[in-house]
Amino acid sequence: MKDAVFSSVNIPAAVAVLVIAFSATYADHQNKIVSDQVARADVLAKVNLIRAKLEGNINGNLQLVHGLVATIVTEPYMGQQRFASLASNLFGENSQLNNIAGAPDLVVSLMYPLKGNEKAMGLDYRKDDWQRKAALRARDERKLILAGPVDLKQGGQGFIGRFPVFVASAGNSERFWGIISAVVDVQRLYKASGLLDDNLGIDIALIGKDALGPGGVQFFGSEDIRKENPVTAEVLLPSGSWQIAAIPKNGWPSTPSNAWVLRAIMAAAGALVVIPFLVAGRLIGERQRNYAELHRLSRRLELALEASAIGVWEHDLATNDLSWDDRVNEIYGRPSDGGPRGYSDWAGAIHPLDLARANADFDSAVASRGTYSSEYRIIRPDGEIRYVRSRATTYEAPNETPKMIGAEWDVTADVLLNSDLVRARQLSESKNAELEATKARIEHIALHDSLTGLANRRYLDQVLNEYTTNARRERAHVGLLHIDLDRFKHINDTLGHAAGDAMLVHASTVLRSTVEEGGFVARIGGDEFVVLCTVQDIKKLALLAENIISQMSEPVYYHGHRCRFGASVGIAVDNENDIEAKHLLVNADIALYQAKTRGRNRYEFFTEAMQSEVVDTKRIADEILGGLERNEFVAFYQPQFSAKTLQIVGVEALARWRHPKQGILAPDVFLRVADELNVVSMIDRAILNQSLSDFAEWSTANLDVPRVSVNVSGRRLQDEDLIKSLRELNIKPRTVSFELVESIFLDGSDDLITWNVNQLKELGIDIEIDDFGTGYASIVSLLKLHPRRLKIDRQLIIPIVKSPQRRQIVSSIIEIGKSLGIEIIAEGVETMEHARILEGLGCDILQGYAFGHALDSEGLKRFVQSRRLRAVS
Repeated sequence: MKDAVFSSVNIPAAVAVLVIAFSATYADHQNKIVSDQVARADVLAKVNLIRAKLEGNINGNLQLVHGLVATIVTEPYMGQQRFASLASNLFGENSQLNNIAGAPDLVVSLMYPLKGNEKAMGLDYRKDDWQRKAALRARDERKLILAGPVDLKQGGQGFIGRFPVFVASAGNSERFWGIISAVVDVQRLYKASGLLDDNLGIDIALIGKDALGPGGVQFFGSEDIRKENPVTAEVLLPSGSWQIAAIPKNGWPSTPSNAWVLRAIMAAAGALVVIPFLVAGRLIGERQRNYAELHRLSRRLELALEASAIGVWEHDLATNDLSWDDRVNEIYGRPSDGGPRGYSDWAGAIHPLDLARANADFDSAVASRGTYSSEYRIIRPDGEIRYVRSRATTYEAPNETPKMIGAEWDVTADVLLNSDLVRARQLSESKNAELEATKARIEHIALHDSLTGLANRRYLDQVLNEYTTNARRERAHVGLLHIDLDRFKHINDTLGHAAGDAMLVHASTVLRSTVEEGGFVARIGGDEFVVLCTVQDIKKLALLAENIISQMSEPVYYHGHRCRFGASVGIAVDNENDIEAKHLLVNADIALYQAKTRGRNRYEFFTEAMQSEVVDTKRIADEILGGLERNEFVAFYQPQFSAKTLQIVGVEALARWRHPKQGILAPDVFLRVADELNVVSMIDRAILNQSLSDFAEWSTANLDVPRVSVNVSGRRLQDEDLIKSLRELNIKPRTVSFELVESIFLDGSDDLITWNVNQLKELGIDIEIDDFGTGYASIVSLLKLHPRRLKIDRQLIIPIVKSPQRRQIVSSIIEIGKSLGIEIIAEGVETMEHARILEGLGCDILQGYAFGHALDSEGLKRFVQSRRLRAVS
């Protein structure tokens, strides 16, 4: 019987052990989960900050290039100098851009900066295996394609954003212009985004090379990171995404920092539960059978209360007598002497701030004869503050006074743990708020110009559709003003960029104060601004433009300097409510170009005629470029004659365009557009090469043509490789003359032109001044240049037959030339009367329709031979 009793007691002990073991295991598991969640939350907060920086930096860098792409749409034939001028504005102090390349027809011919990137010039994307696929994909999908990181030909690594450029062509269609490639430096991007910051305490991996997202190839960080159950986040890019994976520096903690403390507590609690069971079983087994069951139940209750640290008290509601057991005495720090306790013992121990609430809870329970429940702080005699939870219920036995019987237990550990959890949650919320604020700041920076605080091009693109949609709903017009500051570059060049920045800030202030509420003002690059507004009456746009121009023309003082600049404004209006929003900016840019062409400091509205002019100019530009590729630009030669003997003393090579449909075209048809395309020097070079070839052929045929004169543009004279290329041609001295217009050799000519002219003379190439008398060359500049010949413009020659005044002017020019030892050529000699007068005035050489029109090489050969035959006969 004794063993049976002992065995029956051991069964609950075993169950308690199992329950405690299960509880301990579960608590340990939950503790690890909480620890892991805290660790992952900390890593995720850091990852989100880096993700926001990555998105802000890469999107900000690439968005800058959208402004350059839009400009190329309106200026598809811009040259390297214009391209470099525009691209340089994108390279700010905090930019991670490495370089920007332009590849018309998929061949790199535009680059900024050019220094250090020479190897990339001339690269044909279609012939380069690692470039072709991405370039063609950008063209075919008509959107930005981000590739990288890739190894650059000029060294280093970068992310390459390729922007397809489509420009308008005849018939309102579009043609593919080429690719704008922007290279973002890998190391600068990583550093600016915090990836290289060792103080973060995390290891990071980036997945998704070429913006292919989580399914792509890892290109940053250790391969082991992805095997360690990392925290991940997606980096959204202009085309595609990356995935960030991160773990703590030393890996995830395998054991929470408080694991052993918690296990020790659980072991102690288990011991407190199990050991008394075993002891009670041994004692109960020794007692008599008649008292075993009663004693066992009593002991189990006592042990349960002891193990749970719960104290029991009884309060007589009639007499206010209060009795505590030893556990309550222990909780309140009182001696376990079994002495009587009263209300003052309880109320005196409660914290003064909690006493009123505790009393109210007790009185409410007594009044309702319900359950009493309260939680309060007590101050023990040693000054320690503990948190106590108390629960009780009323009990009334027959013939006895009503009593409140309850239990109390110390919940200090639970309260402190909850406080820690609350603080942890508040810290997490604080970090989340900080992250949101950082994200908001990054978004603001990405959408605003750092100098003026105005919206940038990216922001403008976002609101443009919104404005047009609202205007159509309100049956109003959307007006877009494209503003460019006049003479701004002069201020930058003379007073420095700080002064230029001050002018830009002033201009932004003027625009803010001028544009009414509801208008939108943006700086889209350099000294260009855009105003977007909704109006019912289009005339208000003209008034707004006039007001802007007027205020911009007011002087601005900067460090004692009185600065003046103006503004040209192009205006585009959504008149028919059917124009695409993106075309408004293109149309306004066309109108701005017209405003500048017509004198600056004015405004122009976009018209269909402007559009037609742009289309025509583009068509001619395309045909010029095609004509250069097909060698359609040819030399025609007009003979020059001695005024005394009327013998041929030379020919002037004139550029003509042998157009496949329109026939032979003179320079007045194509020269302006060719100059805008920066291809005049290419035409000059083609005419020179053909002239040298024809001259060699004439010499072989024994034609008596002493020399040939060719026109040279100022841009060609600024070519640093001009002399080198001419030396390779082995030009025979005194057989070639270069004709220069007056504007090239003004008193302020740059040193490179002067040096090139002197080198031409050393090569035996004569220098002639063309169109003299229509410009503003000085005698001093003639003395400096000392040309071999001077050609009087036909505008002065033609009237000399009837105008003595013009005849006197021509005579004076001839006398000046003679005094300086310069031969005089007269062009525009249309009659023999002109020839007689000019010969009498002392002119040396005559050129004009009176002697012969411009002829091609074969025509000139026949002309010379026929004169020779007539002379012989």
